[in-house]
Amino acid sequence: MRYLPLSDTDRSEMLARIGVKTVDELFADVPKSLLLKEPVDLPRRKGELEVERILSRMAARNISASSVPFFIGAGAYKHHVPATVDHLIQRSEFLTSYTPYQPEIAQGTLQYLFEFQTQVAALTGMDVANASMYDGSTGTGEAVLMAHRVTKRRKAVLSGGLHPHYAEVVRTLSDMASDSVVTMQPDVSGSEDILSQIDDTTSCVVVQSPDVFGNVRDLKPIAEKAHKHGALLIAVFTEAVSLGLVASPGSQGADIVVGEGQSIGNALNFGGPYVGLFATQSKFIRQMPGRLCGETVDADGNRGFVLTLSTREQHIRRDKATSNICTNSGLCALAFTIHMTLLGETGLKRLARVNHANAIKLADQLAGVKGVEVLNRTFFNEFTVKLAKPAAEVVERLAEKGVLAGVPVSRLLPGAGLDDLLLVASTEMNTDDDRAALVAALKEVL
Repeated sequence: MRYLPLSDTDRSEMLARIGVKTVDELFADVPKSLLLKEPVDLPRRKGELEVERILSRMAARNISASSVPFFIGAGAYKHHVPATVDHLIQRSEFLTSYTPYQPEIAQGTLQYLFEFQTQVAALTGMDVANASMYDGSTGTGEAVLMAHRVTKRRKAVLSGGLHPHYAEVVRTLSDMASDSVVTMQPDVSGSEDILSQIDDTTSCVVVQSPDVFGNVRDLKPIAEKAHKHGALLIAVFTEAVSLGLVASPGSQGADIVVGEGQSIGNALNFGGPYVGLFATQSKFIRQMPGRLCGETVDADGNRGFVLTLSTREQHIRRDKATSNICTNSGLCALAFTIHMTLLGETGLKRLARVNHANAIKLADQLAGVKGVEVLNRTFFNEFTVKLAKPAAEVVERLAEKGVLAGVPVSRLLPGAGLDDLLLVASTEMNTDDDRAALVAALKEVL
């Protein structure tokens, strides 16, 4: 076949050269619980029109985020993206450009990456930012590896408020490198004693704020304890808009700041692609993963941009690379930069205030529903509620009524005994009518 050029003999020779007997052995590092026991339940072959009809019927089972009242967050948030953003990123100069290896023909690409880095550094309160990571979760994994290189230690402490998917990425990478990971118990209240876990063997402490349950954390005491023991504080966020209102991680003593930039300029997009934001102090710049664009002048004194640092496999000395990230999320980073430029500092702060105000309105209304308890003392635009029934069951019932109410904690932390908890997010996209619909539907279901 055209797309399957290898014969059985070819495959046998390749496996023999690698040193394994079967193709299945190549997946030995994947947990067996995650491997399919049998092929996916789909027809083995269908014509093009039949495939289109089957997939269309499957897609029709989804409820569009823009078609009903929507309160889902947990790491990906529905915000308004101005039409200008999509219009500009679809220009051929941006949409078809690739990695700027030749600065003399990539000045536009290098400049917007430079502007992106400047914006991220200002947002996070850090000295320097790279030209983006894949997303927040993989960026967090890279941050932990960077901390290990800086401290020459191999133990990470993960807060119980860290997004479970982010924590899982860290554990996967750490397991491959035989590094140690201490994962705190899920911390719904935001009051965990993470300071007690920091000692002279700790490489880094990873804390999210606002955390996965919505709590806004004070990072200063954690930074002080970490620095006292020679460890680094990695501050994580999943909601970039919060940086318009919450004190920046840099101002609270963070050494590395990493998070998800999807909220600004990037729609939900069925789960990706997104854009990871990564910033640190200038003294750690040589250990930072990814690439860094810098400003310079040419021989005639004209302003120009260059690829100042690039850790991508070091191009030649791959074994010396700080990271093997193969590219940055360039187009998503551009969308972030365009939207941020349109907002400006004043616009971002106003957007953050609107988000917070809408969340307060919703929390107050939900607190008045019998069978609902709001658990947070502090939050930005997302919070946790305790329901009188299992949250997953309630969410399904509400979806049938045309309301997407949030994310059951049991989906993120199955088996943790938190089945009655629901994460609810309210952004600038929610109206009074949306909130009223959620409250009314909850009263019926509960």
